[in-house]
Amino acid sequence: MSTKQVRIAALAERFPQRAFTSLAHHIDAQWLKTATLMTRRDGAVGIDGQTADDFANDSEANIQRLLESAKSGCYRAPPVRRVHIPKGDGRTTRPIGIPTFEDKVLQRAVVSLLEPLYEHDFLDCSYGFRPGRSAHQAIKAVWDGLSSMGGGWVIDLDIQAFFDTIDHRHLRDFLQQRVKDGVILRLIGKWLKAGVLEDGQ
Repeated sequence: MSTKQVRIAALAERFPQRAFTSLAHHIDAQWLKTATLMTRRDGAVGIDGQTADDFANDSEANIQRLLESAKSGCYRAPPVRRVHIPKGDGRTTRPIGIPTFEDKVLQRAVVSLLEPLYEHDFLDCSYGFRPGRSAHQAIKAVWDGLSSMGGGWVIDLDIQAFFDTIDHRHLRDFLQQRVKDGVILRLIGKWLKAGVLEDGQ
């Protein structure tokens, strides 16, 4: 965790009811460089076909352009490329959206900014999409709970199209309880409204 992230985490813990109005200034060229390094280089490409190597070929200029467009409000979230991957049952598929590499970098930068703020708020029994947490830890917690309580049942639930059906208005209201920074909220709003290209259409 960087010094900035430690500071954000400390403030979030000290002021659990505070909404942060000034966060975007932390995202500078160095923050985006770090986000670039944290972004998977072997991931699938978005609609523009740009790979991590393509981005790295002129990374300084790409980072500077991305930073300026994000800070000025000119950034446009490109549509995501929808692909279907097989679920564990082998019969059905799960649709996922693949952002462009630049979008992945900027999203990683914003996640790195918000994670230390929200980590203090999350319950200890929450494992999904959190740093330092894994599905294996969640399974162990379930196993430990079953063992200590003497239970013998586990229910596996899958909410159909969960991420596709999240009410964006409620999500924005929830975010604004802790984040009042207009730059960050606008970026998230643009990602929520980004279109989807299915099979290149």
